[in-house]
Amino acid sequence: MGDYDDDTAFLGQRGPFFIITFFLLNFICISTGPSGLYFVFVGATPPHHCLIPEVNLTDAWRAAIIPSETVDGQAQQSMCSRYRLDVVKNFSDRGFTPGVEVNVTDIEQEKCLDGWNYSKDIYQSTIVTDWDLVCDNQWKTPLASSCLFIGFLIGSLVSGQLSDWFGRKKLIFICLAGQLLSVLVHSFSPSWIVFCILYLFVGAFHISLYITTFVLGTEVLSKWLRDIFTTLGVFLHYCIGYMLLPGFAFAMRDWRPLLLIISGINLVYIPFWWFIPESPRWLLSQGRVEEAEAIVRDAARRNGVAAPEVIFKEQKVEASPTDTKSYGILDVLRNGKVRTTTFLCLLLWLSTNMGYYGLSLNTSNLSGNPYLNCFLSAAAEVPGYIVSTVLIKLCPRRPLLTIFLIIGGGFLLLIQLIPENLHALALTLEMVGKFGFTMSFTVVYAYTAEIYPTVLRNVGMGMCSSAARIGSITAPYIIYLGSINKYLPYILIGSMTLGSSVVNLFLPETFRRELPETVEQMQRCRGLCQQKKIDKCPEADDEQKSEVVNQSKL
Repeated sequence: MGDYDDDTAFLGQRGPFFIITFFLLNFICISTGPSGLYFVFVGATPPHHCLIPEVNLTDAWRAAIIPSETVDGQAQQSMCSRYRLDVVKNFSDRGFTPGVEVNVTDIEQEKCLDGWNYSKDIYQSTIVTDWDLVCDNQWKTPLASSCLFIGFLIGSLVSGQLSDWFGRKKLIFICLAGQLLSVLVHSFSPSWIVFCILYLFVGAFHISLYITTFVLGTEVLSKWLRDIFTTLGVFLHYCIGYMLLPGFAFAMRDWRPLLLIISGINLVYIPFWWFIPESPRWLLSQGRVEEAEAIVRDAARRNGVAAPEVIFKEQKVEASPTDTKSYGILDVLRNGKVRTTTFLCLLLWLSTNMGYYGLSLNTSNLSGNPYLNCFLSAAAEVPGYIVSTVLIKLCPRRPLLTIFLIIGGGFLLLIQLIPENLHALALTLEMVGKFGFTMSFTVVYAYTAEIYPTVLRNVGMGMCSSAARIGSITAPYIIYLGSINKYLPYILIGSMTLGSSVVNLFLPETFRRELPETVEQMQRCRGLCQQKKIDKCPEADDEQKSEVVNQSKL
């Protein structure tokens, strides 16, 4: 077959077929916002203390039975211990007054043997309150959160192969159905173990839906709309769904009804089946030329243009020299220059994703209203995506990414210097940090894809994507350290991010440079801090550069 874009050029760039498909695919991306981050509210830990059973205690002893402890420099009731109930009851029965006849700090303490009493000021119910995931069981909360990202890793590995088997359109609706059912069943989880297992499926369907929708948009839209879709459309509509999440959570306050609402969102997409086309490119790759032509002719009819009698022209395809050998992970590891570059890229991807998801999951732990904090965290991404998309077309990658990483990590390190009473300032710094991570998130995808040569690009991006998943899997544990000291997550994420900004200086600049085709061409490019100077290459073709940026965001 000839070049698809040339064969379908008669369709134009802005016809109704493309515009309707553009909005429908973007609308699907809205569902990925709530389904990807609902753990922020589902796994929230409200204030709590030991439950005191209905025994005959005076009001004074009932108030004194919970010890006081200092957390982050502030005194508060202990969340995991109480004074021995039998001793306290004995003093109460004998008429002793705590703090007068009895020094309560001398009484032996015990664990919360009768369970916990949870505050319902913010949440009516979470998985933490339902299954007592506090104190000795506190480790179960970050593990449950990590299951989503393990599902991301699984879905990322299998979605490409499945979309090649079943087709883009079919897999999108399989994933929508899977997302609906997995979240629905998730809401009825009878135990923590079942919750974790089901969360794997939620993650796998979520990321598979996102990737396949992205691929279909890349393949079926005109170049003008494709560029908008892949650089802003999917990300901004994901943010819309993300911003809707705190509204749903505020209305419900109970995790099970919240999941029912998030599951029900997917029902809206049932009519889309009759309006979203299959990818003609995929049909052609399967030899289904007549079906591909039927879709293109329908697009021509809706765009009001005439289709030629023969749309896809037969053409002998000659293999390029880069197709004569297949490359794998061993080829990346075998070459010293490629190996070093890959290691640096892995660190960038790991730290960027750890920071992004760490801040996204931490909104329920911030001072103030958790629903407002979550909304602000989502809203901070909107200007981040817009600014980074504009700047990436105008500025060199290396200094741009370094600045964004410094913004993301530097502002987080400043949080520990803010006085306790200035909650609004601390929140502002965290939102600016989220803004920096969002911009870094966008640039690192495009930058990495431009560094690798054509023969290693898919392999290199796949390895970096795996590192990104590892970063997101570890993010809940970084947030968990906040239970020891609330500044620890900021210090760790901020320090690692600033370290990554230094690592970035050792990578070669790719802005307006010819994209490397072979390993030898990649070896000739060196970073700022390396001795040998980079020879300036010819400016790359805009369409070629755009295509690499689009593919890299998968």
